[in-house]
Amino acid sequence: MADDRPELNNDSNEDLETAESKEKRVLTGKRRAEDQDQSLRPQKLDDIIGQERVIENLKILVGAARKRKEPLDHILFYGPPGLGKTTLSHVMGKEMGVNVRPTAGPSIERAGDLAAILTHLREGDILFIDEIHRLGKAVEEILYPAMEDFVLDIVVGKGPAAKNVRLNLPHFTVVGATTRLALLTGALRSRFGAVYRLDLYETPAMVQIVTRAAKLMKTPIDEGGAQEIGSRSRGTPRIGLRLLKRVRDYAQERADGNINAKIADDALDLLGIDYLGLDDIDRRVLATIIDKFDGGPVGLDTIAASITEESDTIEDVCEPYLLQLGFLDRTPRGRVALRRAYEHLGRPFNGRLAQQSLL
Repeated sequence: MADDRPELNNDSNEDLETAESKEKRVLTGKRRAEDQDQSLRPQKLDDIIGQERVIENLKILVGAARKRKEPLDHILFYGPPGLGKTTLSHVMGKEMGVNVRPTAGPSIERAGDLAAILTHLREGDILFIDEIHRLGKAVEEILYPAMEDFVLDIVVGKGPAAKNVRLNLPHFTVVGATTRLALLTGALRSRFGAVYRLDLYETPAMVQIVTRAAKLMKTPIDEGGAQEIGSRSRGTPRIGLRLLKRVRDYAQERADGNINAKIADDALDLLGIDYLGLDDIDRRVLATIIDKFDGGPVGLDTIAASITEESDTIEDVCEPYLLQLGFLDRTPRGRVALRRAYEHLGRPFNGRLAQQSLL
């Protein structure tokens, strides 16, 4: 039987059959190592620790949609990496009893890739797009009518014989996740009916998360061990779970397998994680500003060159936490180390130089 599916014009979309052949790659994407152990993910909203305001709003959203027997409105999660945006998308699918089709912005290279995904969605399905700020302009143009009117506009044929065809799509939900909200176009951002920011977790919540994960991993841990790991996790569950796994390895190799405060402290010290969660790169950034540049101001690229790290790594990974701790300040003239950074590194604070640098 001949295949009568329309071909997508190369100017705006790739051939549908070619796009479908990529569907497995596009939907799967590259998974983070931290995401491999699915058993550690909460399965329901009630299982999630922390983010109380967001969770309460999501419960209302889910409850109302169930009563109306409608799909969820489109949802956008934003905030620092590792706070559970991907986990929340899967939890929303569980709560609504629908399938979650995960993908990532960089994986959807052409409009035809997105068309292949959209045409395979079922009523109520959730399309989760991680790093949604990295979608291309041509892909976004296809996504707009799909989100708003649940239709797919494609071009059939090529050249003078080309014509527009509109296909109806089932009502579905887009759940987007981004660490860079400002990079989303206004047109795309406005199409999300619910926008939630995820904040860094407080230490008590991190201790609960570590304790729960250790129980699921069947790893004995006491309150002191969980406190040590939770307090050094930078308020980020992904980091906390990674540290827990490394402490578990240490406990099994160097002790009896039980994690207490002493074992956790020894293991984390060996990893170079201090009591505030700063690692070697964080301390090198602060030490470079203080020792080499008299506390600043100094440009980001200069810092990066001095410690042989990428400036993007410093800006996206190190700086947010250092700013939150009050160790660093961004000024028009560059980065400046503050008094608390001097105290943490055991350096004498030069108030005169620091004051001059802020002028």
